[in-house]
Amino acid sequence: MVNIIFSLTLFGLLIVNHVSATWPQTAGKTTRYWDCCKPSCAWPDNVAGKNTYVKSCHRDGYSVHNNGHVRSSCDGGDAFTCNNHIPWAVNDQFAYGFAAATIPGQSLQDTCCTCYILHFTSGPVQGKTMIVQVTNSGHDVGTHQFDLQIPGGGVGYFNGCSRQWNAPSDGWGQRYGGISSRDQCYSLPESIRHGCLFRFDWFRGADNPIMTYSKIQCPKELVDRTGCSR
Repeated sequence: MVNIIFSLTLFGLLIVNHVSATWPQTAGKTTRYWDCCKPSCAWPDNVAGKNTYVKSCHRDGYSVHNNGHVRSSCDGGDAFTCNNHIPWAVNDQFAYGFAAATIPGQSLQDTCCTCYILHFTSGPVQGKTMIVQVTNSGHDVGTHQFDLQIPGGGVGYFNGCSRQWNAPSDGWGQRYGGISSRDQCYSLPESIRHGCLFRFDWFRGADNPIMTYSKIQCPKELVDRTGCSR
């Protein structure tokens, strides 16, 4: 276990140092959400070329749909966000996750399943780094905005969590922004609770920090969870 953790830590540091030195960085901002809906990139027609679409799951959040055309839970269907699309920390400075994003000059097909490294430049996460894969477009996501998938971060425009987990009509906490304390994470289902705790532990309760971002090749750690690579 020690060797595995050390390898992941070293891998994260190598990526951060390499990208910082060689890739152009663009200023952006982050928000947060978790709406439980089928992600936009889980529709085969939204993913360019022969790249496999993002996995969506049955109501339990574990059983994966074999058909990419199952209707979204937010449109009366049975396709939900998979539970393993929550963020996780590798160490105190480096983490993985998923996001909805809008990149200027790129269509949804251009953006789906691409990966970006985010260098946070404000708030309590200043100096930390996160690699995310774009799995969604987001109905209300603006230019240069990465809406991080964090359970309990607010359902936003759509709410599939009431249907999946019997969450309140506006989700857990405020519809936009979600819950306001670590203790409230324990009102979420255990299967996604660690993603909520991530916000108050690794993310230190940061509220929409700004960052710079660069496009990178997707790491295996993210592709293994979504099934989609670019």
